[in-house]
Parts: sequence; structure tokens; C-alpha cells
Amino acid sequence: MVLAKKEFRTTDGIFLKLVNLVGFPVGILYLTCVFFLFKHYMMSKVILVTGAARCGKSEWAEDLAINSQKTVVYIATARQNPDDLEWQQRIQKHQQRRPPDWITLSVPVELTATLAQSQPNTCLLVDSLGTWVANFLEDDDLDWENRIIEFLNILPLVEADIIFVAEETGWGVVPAYPLGRKFRDRLGALVRQLGRICEPVYLVVGGHVLNLSLLAVPLPVPRSSVYGLFNNDDS
Repeated sequence: MVLAKKEFRTTDGIFLKLVNLVGFPVGILYLTCVFFLFKHYMMSKVILVTGAARCGKSEWAEDLAINSQKTVVYIATARQNPDDLEWQQRIQKHQQRRPPDWITLSVPVELTATLAQSQPNTCLLVDSLGTWVANFLEDDDLDWENRIIEFLNILPLVEADIIFVAEETGWGVVPAYPLGRKFRDRLGALVRQLGRICEPVYLVVGGHVLNLSLLAVPLPVPRSSVYGLFNNDDS
């Protein structure tokens, strides 16, 4: 074991102090543990929860937000439609499930700007990406890709935790109409891109939650586009 030095230069820092006090192997092990604890508890997280309709993905995401022990900001991306009674009932069901101390923001369009303006020590629950994508189906491909590039580029700069809820829409038949195919393809590509940068990624299916970050192997970066947003591969 290396003996402790009596003096340390300022540039030595905590690392050299620790190494000199307890020895190199133990010092490295200790600092590694500290790093991962800091990453887990102090650094902001970007989490993805995905699954099919009525699978419980929103409920799981809400549990994660509660357990974050931070101020929760619920970001609702759905547009209100008073003429659609069934849709309004769905929204009300989500509202009734939220704790009363949560902050709710209606953000059908300016999601990127809302994320950029978030505060540290908050947890942003975005529910859902599917309704946000649906709000921009009139965008042409270039406008949509630019919008997504801006969205993805802002994520590393956000100091808050983020929990994204996303729908899995590509497990059934190919939609028979162009707008449905556009929605499916854009949402599927976006979820794939988020799956590469979020940790953890959860899949909710069959009444169970799977941590894909632990159980799965990530796919390579798509080759068809800068962000793979227009890959026509249905696999």
C-alpha cells in the first residue's frame, strides 16, 4: 500500500489523494462506484416507455415519475377535441390518475421548446409521442426531419429527467391509407432513435414490464438517412 503524502498539489485533486491513501486498486474501485452512483442519482435521465394500446405504459411511466422524488411536470401532447366525447373521456381518465401536486402542461406542438425551458430537479413526463407525431402529419418529409433533428439535439442539454411514453403501432397490418402509413413510419423511426439514446428503455406488454436496456441488444445506426427517419424497411 502506498503511504499517504504530507502535501498535495492543487492539481492532484481528490483522485491522487485517495490513491495515495488507500492504494491504486482500491482507489480506482471506489471512484468507479462513486461515478455510477453520481450518474444514477445526480445526472439527468432520459427514459423511454413503449408498448401497445391499453397495455399500461402510461401507468408504468407515472410510477417512474412518482419514484423520481422530484417535482413532476406532466406534458400532455394531445389536442383537446370537445366534439369527440370518447377522446375527451380518455383524457379525463389520465387526468384523474395524476397526483394533485403534479404540474400539467398542454403542449401539442412546442415540445422541443418546452423541454429546453425545463428546470433542474424536475421530472418531465411526456405522454405521448404518438399524439405529438400525429399533430405534424401535414409536415413534408424535410420539415419533419428538421423538426426531429432539433428535438433530438436538445435532449442532451436538458437538465431535468425526462420520461417519454410512446406507442408501438407497427405490430399489425400495414395501414391501407397513406396518412396511416406516414404516421406509423414516422413514429416507429422516432421511437427507434430514442431507443438508442434513452436508458432505460421499457417495453410494457402482456401485463409485464421488460427492461430492454438490460435484456436486449441495440440495433446499429440506420443507414437510410441522417436520423433514419425515412427508412421504409418494415421489419
